[in-house]
Amino acid sequence: MHLICLAACAVLVPAHAGTTAEPSAAMLHDRLTRLAASPGELPAAIRRGQTAAAVCRHCHGPGGNSALPDVPNLASQNADYLLEQMNKFVLGTRKSSDFMTGMIRALTPEERVDIALFLSRQPVAYAPAARGSDAGRALFGQLCAKCHGDAAAGSHRIPRLAGQQMKYLEDSLKRYRSGMGERLDPMMAAYTRNLEDTDILALAAHLAALRP
Repeated sequence: MHLICLAACAVLVPAHAGTTAEPSAAMLHDRLTRLAASPGELPAAIRRGQTAAAVCRHCHGPGGNSALPDVPNLASQNADYLLEQMNKFVLGTRKSSDFMTGMIRALTPEERVDIALFLSRQPVAYAPAARGSDAGRALFGQLCAKCHGDAAAGSHRIPRLAGQQMKYLEDSLKRYRSGMGERLDPMMAAYTRNLEDTDILALAAHLAALRP
C-alpha cells in the first residue's frame, strides 16, 4: 500500500521544488497567524491549501482523513503543529522516508502555511468501530492530559490526539517507549517508559474514540 502511495504522489510533486529560499520558522508562523486572523485572506489561503495538499491525500486521505491505520489523520490537527512538523522535515530535524522528506521540501514555504490552514479546518472522520477504554481514560488523565489537554485537543505546538488512528497511536507510543526510531523525545520516552503493551492499547483505544 505504501508503494502505491509513493508512486501516486511522486507525479504530483510541484515543478518549483527547491527554487524558493527558506524563511525562518518564526516568519512562517507569523504568516500563518496573520492569515488565520484575516477574514479577507483566510478563504483564499484555505483554497490554495486544498490544492497544494493534493500531494498528501494519497496517504493521508482526502481532507486529511487517512484510510491507512498506521498513517495519521491530519484533519483538525492544530495548524501551528502541522506547520512546525513540515518545517522540521525541510530542515532535516524530523526524519522520515526519503519520499516524505522530498515531497515536503518540494513545497514552497507559502504552500506549507496554506496546507496547515486547510487541514486544520477539516473535520475528523471518526472510525465508527472505535470504542473507548476506561483504563485508557484513567492513564491519559494521569500521564498525558497536562500537555495534551483533558479533551486531547492539544495546543498550538502540541498535537491533537482525539480521533487519531488507533494503530498509528499504538506504534508511536511504542516507538517513544523504546527510545528508538525516527522520532526521539526525552519527555515522551520518560512518560511511556513504564507502560505495558496493554496500557498502550488502552490509551490508543481511548484516544481513537474521543470526540470533542
